[in-house]
This record gives sequence, C-alpha cells and structure tokens, in this order.
Amino acid sequence: MYKAPVEEIAFTLRHVAGLGAGLAEGRFGDLSDDLVDAILSEAGRFASDEIAPLAEIGDRQGATLKDAAVTTPPGWPALYRAWAEGGWNSLTASPEHGGQGLPHMLHVATMEMWNSGSMAFAIGPTLTIGAVEALSAHGSARLKEVYLPKMVSGEWMGSMNLTEPHAGSDLGVMKTRAERRDDGTYRIFGQKIFITYGEHDFTDNIVHLVLARLPDAPAGTRGISLFLVPKFLVEADGSPGARNDVFCHSLEHKLGIHGSPTCTMIYGDGRFGEEPGAVGWLIGEENKGLACMFTMMNNARLAVGMQGVAIAEAATQKALAYARQRTQGRAPGWQGPGMSPIVEHPDVARMLLTMKALTQGARAITYACAHAVDMSHATAGDEARHWAERASLLTPVAKSFATDVGVDVASLGVQVHGGMGFIEETGAARLYRDARIAPIYEGTNGIQAIDLVTRKLPLSDGAQMAGLVAELRGIAESVGASNDTAFGETAARLASTLDDLQAATDWLSTALAEGRQADALAGATPYQRLFGLALTGAYLAKAALAEAGDGRKHERIALCRFTAENIIAETAALKDRVVTGAASIAAARTLLD
Repeated sequence: MYKAPVEEIAFTLRHVAGLGAGLAEGRFGDLSDDLVDAILSEAGRFASDEIAPLAEIGDRQGATLKDAAVTTPPGWPALYRAWAEGGWNSLTASPEHGGQGLPHMLHVATMEMWNSGSMAFAIGPTLTIGAVEALSAHGSARLKEVYLPKMVSGEWMGSMNLTEPHAGSDLGVMKTRAERRDDGTYRIFGQKIFITYGEHDFTDNIVHLVLARLPDAPAGTRGISLFLVPKFLVEADGSPGARNDVFCHSLEHKLGIHGSPTCTMIYGDGRFGEEPGAVGWLIGEENKGLACMFTMMNNARLAVGMQGVAIAEAATQKALAYARQRTQGRAPGWQGPGMSPIVEHPDVARMLLTMKALTQGARAITYACAHAVDMSHATAGDEARHWAERASLLTPVAKSFATDVGVDVASLGVQVHGGMGFIEETGAARLYRDARIAPIYEGTNGIQAIDLVTRKLPLSDGAQMAGLVAELRGIAESVGASNDTAFGETAARLASTLDDLQAATDWLSTALAEGRQADALAGATPYQRLFGLALTGAYLAKAALAEAGDGRKHERIALCRFTAENIIAETAALKDRVVTGAASIAAARTLLD
C-alpha cells in the first residue's frame, strides 16, 4: 500500500527546488517551516489513508453513464467531499475568493500525493484548479463573483473543453461555434471529446470552460474564443437553477484511469434548456480565447508532469516491497538460509535503483519548475522576468520527462514483479496502464519538445538557457571540490553530460538560425530527454551536497553516484541523435509511404 514520502518531498522542496531559501528570504509572507511540515504531513495522511484504499475499486468498477448522468465508483463522491472540506482545493487560490494564497510549490507537492493515491481521482480536482486560474486571470468581475467562491471551495468543479473528433492538438480547425445574443450571453453549439470529468456526481454543478468560434472570427487559432458554460444556470441566490443545454453523450473505454469519466460532451442540440444552444459567457476578449486557455493549460502541464512523478513513486514503493519479500534463487554472496529475496540479485537492484533515481530526478525538476512560478510572482522587474522565463523553459521538460519517467518506472515495476506484475491483482499493471495517458494529454510530449526547442531555447536570445547550464555546471564543480570519494566519478560524468547538453543546444540553435527547422525538429524529442537527464544528474548531486541534518546524506550520495555512473551516460547517444539524426529520418521517410 502506498505511503506518502513526506520527508523526501519536504527535503526536495527545501534543499533542491528552492523553498528553503524562499522562506529564509521572506518571499512567501507568513509561511513558516512548521506550517509547511503540517500541510505536507496531513496531505500525506489523507493520500495514504483515504485516497489510496479506493484506487483499486475505481480501476475495477470505473465510471458508468445512464441517462446522461455519470456515477463514479463507490466511495468516490464522499472521498471528494472530504478532500474539498479539508481545504485542499483552495490551497493556492487568492484569499479574495476564499483561497489560502500559498505557494504553487505546495500545490504541486500535494498533487503528487493525491495522484500517487489515485491518478484517476486526482485529475478531476486538477482541472478545477486550472479553471480557477483561467477565470481569475481573465474573467469579468461578475463571473468571478458568481463562480469563483464555489469553485475555490470545491463546492463546484470545473472542466476544460478543447478537443474535437477532427481537432486534437490543432485547435485552429475546431468547429464548435458560438452565437451572440442581445443580452450579452452567447449560445454554444458543437461536440467536444476526451473531456475529463465533463460529467460526474461529485458536485451539484460543473463549470465548463469551452473553446468555440464566432461566425465572424478570423481563421485558425486567431479566431478562437473562450466561454464559461455551466451545467446548471445559476440563480440570483447563487444556487443551481435550470439545466443548461449541455450533456454527456458517452464515456470512453480506456486503457487506464478507469475511475475518471472521460466524456463526449454535446453542446446545444436542444435536449436541455428552453431553446437550443448552451448558454455561455465570454471569458476575456472575443478571438483571444486560446491565450486565456493557456493560463489554465500551462499549469495543467506541470500538474500532468506531477502525475508522472506520482505514478513513479507508487510503482517504486510497490516494486521494492515485493522485491524484499519475494524469494527466488540464491544471489551472489547470499549467506542466509534458503533462497534469497530478489532484491539481493544485482539486476533487480539495478532496476530498483533506476526507478528511485528517475523518480527523484523527475520530482526535483517539477518542483524546481513550480519554484520558478512562485518566484515570478514573488519578485518584480527583471528578477520576475527571469523567473517567468525559467518557468517557461522548465515546463515542457517537467511535463514530458516526468511523464516518460512515469511510464518507464511503472514498466520496470511490472518487470520487478515478474509474472505477478502481469497479473492485475498485484496492482503493478494498473499503475502502468494509468501512467500511459500522461505523455499524451495536455499536449503530447512531442509537442512539448517542439515548444522547448523552437520557443523556449531562444528566450532572451538564449541567455536563459545559458544561465541554467551555468548553474548546473556550478553543481558539478561543487561535487568535485568536495573531494568526497563516496561520489565516485560523479563530477566527471556530470560535467560530460553538461557538455552534451551544451553541444546539442548549440547545434539546435544554429539549425534554427539557418532556417533548418525540419532538422531541429527531428532532434527535438531526444534533446528533451537529454535535458531531463542532465537536470536529473545535477539535481541529485545538489541533493547529495545538501546538509539537511537528517542522517541520510550518505544515501543521497550513493543514489547520486549510481545515477551518474549508470544512467546519465545516455546523453552522449542522445546528443548524437540530435546532431546526426535528421538526415537518416529524411532518407528513410519513403518507408512510410
């Protein structure tokens, strides 16, 4: 059974990601170390004791649909109410609307624990929090007054409606349309697919954020507007009133996250409401909806990265527990009676250590990204701009590397279990199935790679990336300066990996400057992994150098050394794929005809 790693989460926040320095500098108001510990401890208890025990029934029974109403698995509505009543939905929201105004780092850390308990459960609240962010940033005063208090408290949930059958990542070709009305409202008509928690029984109202196109809108993404469309229209006293003309037509039958209802939503076919057309209110300006939605999507991408970390942590715990009690054969040097636990076998130890290292690395990357978001809000001027750029640079890596790690680590978890991992009863397969969606939604990892290479590397004419590489080199130099033989070859290996990162970055920058976009995009995905591995090696070294006084420094040095000497050497091959891969892809394209 999953047990939230509260101490490791707190350590990473403070000593790797930057929360400790932020607290010492007074960046986060009255937030104290004691309050951080209390929040993390209670979140860990709730995730371990309340959420995790319901994960299996959610996977086994899933969500069901009848007469346009969705029923979630037994115990889930009560679980959600307990979660919301605990104040978890309001953690980072503005106090103006009932939120607690805490740093985004704490939201990300608690989201890790919720998703380790059950990813299918946690994805619903994640979207509500994203909808709150979009509405807070772009909604009218009236919309904020009516909807934000109930969404911040968790009394109502939100959803994000982008995808259509013919329009996945290319939103410019969407067909959902909006019509103006004289009373200032709009009527929405169309179909959306893959809408997570588009219908459920957790709350008595659902606030849909819907992208649609006005009749006179410009073509492509420049002509998309964002609308707030509630399931129930709101009465003057703030209570749900008449049913709006929107409903769930069907649920998807998925590989994983079965407890999460993934809906096909129909807007404006006349099934509900006084006249055809779902009543909606404009968020932001007409034809500027994509920019508004990206307020929600950017943080959602980081939240999805956290899902990768969460699954990796749960899979690692499960595999390690199994390896310690499963006996098979006699490992070299085994002195005990009978067969040895499989954890004693070198190859199993290698798999488990790889799982731990990748999980820790992905956690550090996502937390560092959240720290950059917080610092962009806690500073001003050039410093705020620096941190906003750092968050932008790290977001595609946090989303893609962490979700790839989730799949890789969950797969290794199945392997550690052997044949029992392929059997559903152990739960290892569920984690693998759940993990597989994360590299796909909220922008596929291939799209994240394109964003990283074409939009994020050029930030400040490359100065933001250069500054980050310099920081990472400083960590490698500190390892060497420590003269601690326990680090083994860490300093040299990490320096070599950073050389690979720099060389690949320079090559991509030159390719883009010369107009060779196809060549740059051919190397984008291997570059993204190279970047993630370099950050992993450096952040684990930073953790190993920290003086936390918890008696675990030797463990962190050992994991850092294992990572440096067994994992990050992959960057040499990745650099070669970035630099030389384009020509072979072009030459082999005819094989796909």
